[in-house]
Amino acid sequence: MLRFFHYLGFGADTWSYQFLLGALTTLEISAGAFTVGLLIGGCVAAVKLHGARWAVRLANGYSTLCRAVPELLLIIILFYAGQSALNDLLASLGFNDEDIGISGFAAAIIVLGLVQGAYASEIIRGAVLAIPRGQIEAAHAFGLSGVTLFRRIILPCVLPYAIGGLANLWMSILKDSALISVVGYNELLSTARQAAGSTKMYFSFFLFTGAIYYCITLASNAAVQRIERRIRRWMPRLA
Repeated sequence: MLRFFHYLGFGADTWSYQFLLGALTTLEISAGAFTVGLLIGGCVAAVKLHGARWAVRLANGYSTLCRAVPELLLIIILFYAGQSALNDLLASLGFNDEDIGISGFAAAIIVLGLVQGAYASEIIRGAVLAIPRGQIEAAHAFGLSGVTLFRRIILPCVLPYAIGGLANLWMSILKDSALISVVGYNELLSTARQAAGSTKMYFSFFLFTGAIYYCITLASNAAVQRIERRIRRWMPRLA
């Protein structure tokens, strides 16, 4: 144990500092992907609920594709194939002076956001369908429509039904963020592999990494419970 803390160290240029940077990167990727997923999921859910037939088919196809193909494969396709396709396109337009690379950080956020958007769309769609139709009709009777209807009626009614599923998506993104290491971007799990390989203390460093993920999960659970109590304050409590 003392040997582990000796290797871990304290201060700058130590493994403890690298683990801190890795944890922050994991949270940044997760937060970015979750935000992108919510935006995409909201738009796709709106199409599924009120779009034209061809648009609904496209939205359903997107959801099926993103849920069927592994996130790891999508990251590799976007980072390598997408980068090659972008450079080929620029070369065909005459901009062939230098290659343009895709950031591993941006690739992770975009791909994880696209995948999570497919799941978020179903969560949001189900939450909207759970709203009693009479509440929407009553809002229309009072003259509410458009943004006002969404802000005052739909959103407060959707959140209590959607919060559980969205919280699960956040937990899933926290773990899926480790996939970005395949494109050479340094996050928490990648830092653990580097530390374990350098010190040969595989069990200690991977166990330490698991403890960090566990602490992040506990903090996330506490935040979700606080948010859930806030948005459910007007709803009747079950016995």
